[in-house]
Order: sequence, then structure tokens, then C-alpha cells
Amino acid sequence: MNLGRVVGKVWATRKDESLEGRRMLVVQPMSFSGKEVGGKQVMLDTVDAGEGDMVVYVSSSEAAIPFSPRQTPTDATIVGVVDKVDHQDGSWTPE
Repeated sequence: MNLGRVVGKVWATRKDESLEGRRMLVVQPMSFSGKEVGGKQVMLDTVDAGEGDMVVYVSSSEAAIPFSPRQTPTDATIVGVVDKVDHQDGSWTPE
């Protein structure tokens, strides 16, 4: 599982049939200490996340599991909204 912040939305008028009705969001990956890491990614949303929300996402083959048994083409899927992060270097609450 990975951590990120929703920074935007993607609108597509033409897409794979299995993506109909699915929301696509732009997410900035983050470390668990709250720092941005890497480039932004487009992800499918399963939890009704909104812009500015801190989210947990899965990638690779695990990203398709929330849509089973239907085959959905996705490399990353948002599976949770984060309220607080606790780790060895300290705790913080998303803004």
C-alpha cells in the first residue's frame, strides 16, 4: 500500500467500456512522513475521495482486485482515505 494526496480529476469522454462510471483522480504520491515523492499518477477511485484528501492506494496487479471478477485496466486504485498517520518518526494529520 502507498500514500498520496488527490490533486485533481481526469475527465474522459472516450474510454474502455469497463471504466464507464468510474472516477479517475490525479494523485501525488507521498512518503509516510508527509513529503512528496515521484510524479503524479492517474488512479481509479473506489472510496469517493475528493481533491485534497490524503489517500491509500494499491498498484500493479493488486489495483484490479477491488473490481473483481470484472477485468478493469488499471495500474493504481485508491482504496482508502487517511485521517491520521502514525509512524516511528512522529505522527501527523493531513491538512
